[in-house]
Amino acid sequence: MALQITAARPDPALLDLPWSVPLEEWPEDVLAALPRGISRHVVRFVKLSGRVLAVKEISEDLARREYNLLRLLTRLDQPCVEAFGVISGRTTPDGEELDACLITRHLQFSLPYRALFSQTLRKDTAQRLIDALAVLLVRLHLTGFWWGDVSLSNTLFRRDAGAFAAYLVDAETGELRDSLSDGQREHDLEIARVNIAGELMDLSAGGFLPESVDPVDTSQRIVDRYRDLWRELTELERFEQGDRWRVDERIRRLNELGFDVDELAISTDIGGTQIQIQPKVVDAGHHSRRLLRLTGLDVEENQARRLLNDLDAYRAATDRQGDDEEIVAHDWLSRVYEPVQREVPRDLTHKLEPAELFHEVLEHRWYMSERSGHDVSIEAAIKDYVAHVLPGKPDESAVLGVDTVEMPIIARVSEPPRRRR
Repeated sequence: MALQITAARPDPALLDLPWSVPLEEWPEDVLAALPRGISRHVVRFVKLSGRVLAVKEISEDLARREYNLLRLLTRLDQPCVEAFGVISGRTTPDGEELDACLITRHLQFSLPYRALFSQTLRKDTAQRLIDALAVLLVRLHLTGFWWGDVSLSNTLFRRDAGAFAAYLVDAETGELRDSLSDGQREHDLEIARVNIAGELMDLSAGGFLPESVDPVDTSQRIVDRYRDLWRELTELERFEQGDRWRVDERIRRLNELGFDVDELAISTDIGGTQIQIQPKVVDAGHHSRRLLRLTGLDVEENQARRLLNDLDAYRAATDRQGDDEEIVAHDWLSRVYEPVQREVPRDLTHKLEPAELFHEVLEHRWYMSERSGHDVSIEAAIKDYVAHVLPGKPDESAVLGVDTVEMPIIARVSEPPRRRR
C-alpha cells in the first residue's frame, strides 16, 4: 500500500517523518516538547519546517471525517484547531498496516486544562475554564455543530485578559447540521456536565484541585452559564410600543457579551401596542473585530476589550475625542502598544503572546500606581514588569509545567469508565 498525503498545502517535509513506525515509538529528535492532554488515541507534537504540528493516530475513516469537519468549522470562523492533513496507507517495514494519522496545526500559546492546573493558579480557575467552554459550546451550537463529546480534555485554552478563550481540539464525534434541536443541545450539555465532573474529580484525587472546589457543583456551572448565554442571544423579547429604546438596549447587551447582531426580527401585534424582538443572526467577536479594523491586531475577545479601553483612555488623555478614530488608533498603536512590545527581550518573547503581555503590563501598572500613590507611566511599568515579573512566567509557547500525560488518573469504582479524548 502506497503512502497517501491529503492536505490543502502539502509540505514535502512530511515525507521525512517516520510514518512506517507506530506513533508511540517515534524518536525524540522529531518530537516537540509540548504539554499534552489526555487522549484515547496516541498524540504527538512534531517540529516541521519551522512549525509545530499535532499528529493523532486514528483509523482512516475517522481521520478523514474529522479533517473535513475541522476545515468546515474553520471556514465558519469557529474557534478550533486548524486541520493540516491526513496521512494514510501507512505500513511497517514488515508490511503490517498502521492506522492513519490526522495532522493539525498546534495552537500557539494554548494549553490543555491539566497543564493549567500544574501551575499555581487562582482559586477560580476551574470556573473560568468552564465559562470559556460554555461560550465555545454556545458558538458551536449557533452554527449547528453538535459536539457529542464535550469535555475539558477535548478543549484547548488560551489566556484572554484574565479569563480564558476555549478552542475545540477534537471533532471526532461531531456533526454539522443546519440547526440543532433543543434535545440535541441538552444532550451535549449533559455530556459536558458528566465529563467535567469526572475530570475535576481526577484533578482532585491527584492533588491538583483546590479543596474548596466541588467537582459536581462546578460541573453544573457549564449548564447554568450556557443557558444564561443562550437565552440572552436567542430569546424572544416583548415590550410596549413606547419602549422602543429597548431594541438598542438589547443590542448593547449583546455587544457587551462580545457578540454582534447582524439581523433582528421585529414585529408588532395586531393592535400595534406591543413589539417583539429576536436576534436572528448573532456573530461572536464584536470587540476583536473592532480592534482589528482600527489597528490590524488580531486578538482574543477579552484582550480586544482591554486594549480598546486603553485606546479610549489614550484618546481622553490626549484630548482627541473629536479626532478621527482610525487616526487616534494608529497613534496609540505606534506610541503605546508597539513600544511596550519592543521592551521585551527576544529570549522572553515566548512567555506570553503580545496582547496578553500588554494586558498584564496594564495590570502591573495599576498595582505600581496603587503602591506608590500616584500614576506610573507605561514606560516605567513595562521596564519593571520585564525585570521582575516576566522572567518567572512559564514559557507558554514551548515546554510548560509537567508532561500532563504522566499525571495520575484515579479510577472511581462508583462510575463506569468515561470515554475520553
